Amino acid sequence: MQCNTMRVKIGNNDLVLETGSLAKQASGSVTVHYGGTVVLVTACMSKTAREGIDFFPLTVECQEKTYAAGRIPGGFFKREGKPSESEILNARLIDRPVRPLFPKGIYNDVQIMAIVLSSDGENESDILGVIGASAALTISDIPFNGPLGCCRVAHVNGEFVVNPTYKQIEESVLEVVMAAKSDGVVMLESRGREVSEELYIQAARLAFEQVQPIINLQKEFAKKFGRQKREMTYKLLDPKLCAKVESLSAERLKEVYKLSKKEEREEAVSILAKELESALTAEGHEAADIKSALVEVEKKQVRDIILHGNKRIDGRSFTEVRPITCGVSVLPRTHGSSLFTRGQTQSLAITTLGTGDDEQMIESLEGERYKSFILHYTFPPFSVGETGPVRGPGRREIGHGALAEKALLAVMPGKDKFPYTVRLVSEILESNGSSSMATVCAGTLSLMDAGVPIKDAVSGVAMGLVKEGSKAAVLTDISGLEDHFGDMDFKVAGTKQGMTAVQMDLKIPGIDLELLEKCLMQSKEARMFILGKMKEALDAPRAELSAYAPRIDVLKINTEKIGELIGPGGKTIKKIIAATGASIDIEDDGTVLVASNEPAKSQEAINMIKAITDDVEVGRVYSARVKRIMNFGAFCEIAPGKEGLVHISELSDHFVKNIEEEVKVGDQFNVKVTGIDELGRINLSRKQALPGTEA
Repeated sequence: MQCNTMRVKIGNNDLVLETGSLAKQASGSVTVHYGGTVVLVTACMSKTAREGIDFFPLTVECQEKTYAAGRIPGGFFKREGKPSESEILNARLIDRPVRPLFPKGIYNDVQIMAIVLSSDGENESDILGVIGASAALTISDIPFNGPLGCCRVAHVNGEFVVNPTYKQIEESVLEVVMAAKSDGVVMLESRGREVSEELYIQAARLAFEQVQPIINLQKEFAKKFGRQKREMTYKLLDPKLCAKVESLSAERLKEVYKLSKKEEREEAVSILAKELESALTAEGHEAADIKSALVEVEKKQVRDIILHGNKRIDGRSFTEVRPITCGVSVLPRTHGSSLFTRGQTQSLAITTLGTGDDEQMIESLEGERYKSFILHYTFPPFSVGETGPVRGPGRREIGHGALAEKALLAVMPGKDKFPYTVRLVSEILESNGSSSMATVCAGTLSLMDAGVPIKDAVSGVAMGLVKEGSKAAVLTDISGLEDHFGDMDFKVAGTKQGMTAVQMDLKIPGIDLELLEKCLMQSKEARMFILGKMKEALDAPRAELSAYAPRIDVLKINTEKIGELIGPGGKTIKKIIAATGASIDIEDDGTVLVASNEPAKSQEAINMIKAITDDVEVGRVYSARVKRIMNFGAFCEIAPGKEGLVHISELSDHFVKNIEEEVKVGDQFNVKVTGIDELGRINLSRKQALPGTEA
């Protein structure tokens, strides 16, 4: 079997590209090896273009099957089902950098598939998917303006590490995933623990250096093993039609862009489009082409206003943030809530506190893990004034939610300080630019309103870019129109101390590191401004939890007592739960979490746990239940598995002739421990525990 291989050393391992042995019917097929992790990536394009569409139909799929890690899936079917959140995020990571590198005018379906064949438990597969997609497209007959490289850089224990292991990523204070071409950065995905812009730029420079050998490797790979590119017919707009549309619409559009509200502008543009269709279809032009030409005219005019008029459509300066209003405790029965509005973007964030039973179990290639902080982002059609089906979360919702979760995770308290499972839901009620960053701001306020002791408040802002040649305008807090017609969507979140998340996507082939640094520094000023507005609504986490939230008490018991507390087959702990209604979680280190909405029930459960796990103390009073009666006394249970004898002489403060006339099996009363003999037998006294008796 023919196998064509090339390699280059990146970080601590060789990056190996192979082709010619697997998936040979695909337009392009590459297997990427790094350590013991192997990813197969294929690229295919349909032979004909799709009719009646005005977008590039690219789809990316990522599959992580448990056989890659030597495991069988859980569940009844023992087979992988719908894509996991990890697979969706990895597919988006591939899609985002390769999409802007396809030539304009392609309407053929293109599909990229990345399948993780082997996972060594140390090296991530996501960046291998990006490299494999670029390599597969580069050696295929599909038109592609690549190649691009991808790597991960982490800052661990004061040093930068290239392509860190899973463990190093967990220990890092900064993690930067970069995809880049030889002349510029194309995509960024980053997580930080309140890091400075200066440290981030250092990491970005190192990542940019590291992707260059990967790009060069692909160029050599394509020279040796690549196919000739397919001859294509690119569907481009007729310049004469564009000129006609511009002459008929330019002046009208200038008036349209003076309208302050998004829906008013959209309505005016819709009316203009219908008038143009009516006028130009009679000349033989297609309605779809007329609409596309109008979009191009809009794009040109918006960009001209920004680049050459040095102003924005809504009249703001390049660094100005839209008006912000914040409110907290906006819902009466939730554990925490907030409403954050910035311009025409609005997020309603709701926090719910739960127990350890509510943690999310995630089955991935690395094994099972549990999440105690979960953020869900929803984007209903009405948020942009449209109709549409409402089903499960789409890939965009999962991606935006993951970004906001990443931004807030850096300030979440550890389980030792706050033993709750926290679910945060962001309902996007309006959207006109950067609803994910609105989610970060609303989420922060909602968490503080719920009394979650977060380390600090986090704000977020989206930066935009309009670039033509050497002239570039960086825009703070972009609106939907600037996002649509601009060249960049650059989101930055962080506290007053530093950044916690960065994500950058481009519609152009790349930007240089100097422009990247300018965007970062300009975003910092906006983040500080937004933080100030948020602190006016609530400047610190509330001292008390909501009355409707469960109370969790934390106990520490001797690990040798865990078995006694659980009991045979869980009998003892189930008995406590049934008696009190409290939720009880026992951890391996002896930590016991007792949760209930009723403080009295929690205390009852705590008392029962202590009775089992604490050593019996001489002189202490216990609640006892009569288990057996003998002619010389009563054996009483003072805790599950712990019995003592109340001698007949200690049953009462008066003489007891017949013990069965004094007590019966099942009776419950207080007793005092009077002694424990050398064999561990416990002596009890009811008489010394009677009311008024001196302890």
